[in-house]
Amino acid sequence: MTQASAFTHAPEPEKYVAFEPAVNDFSTGFGPDENAKPSYAAIREHPDFVRVRRRLTRFIFPVSVLFFVWYMTYVLLAAYAHDFMARRALGSVTVGLLLGLSQFVTTVVIMLWYARFTRTKVDPEIDRLRRFAGED
Repeated sequence: MTQASAFTHAPEPEKYVAFEPAVNDFSTGFGPDENAKPSYAAIREHPDFVRVRRRLTRFIFPVSVLFFVWYMTYVLLAAYAHDFMARRALGSVTVGLLLGLSQFVTTVVIMLWYARFTRTKVDPEIDRLRRFAGED
């Protein structure tokens, strides 16, 4: 005989609420009670949060496009420029091998650049917004 879960016998709520209560103060993102949880919808619409998202998008999108173009250039050269990619650069090391290895270098450089960007430009703003929202 199996034991039923406690959740199967949970009382049904009196009424279901699909939206946040109308008493929420959307100018600050908080309800009238000090212990109220922040309104994430209001925070998402907050001008400071929108600015941080735009700043992050202005970094991520161009860098992603640049890396994708660089990667596709490498792929197209490997597919169609056999003579160029087979040219020896240093001893038995070819241009194709150097370009292929530079993909890894580029990935690490972008990762470090992104980490520095978020640490200096995004994280301080997010910390300020968290304090604003009442999170520790």
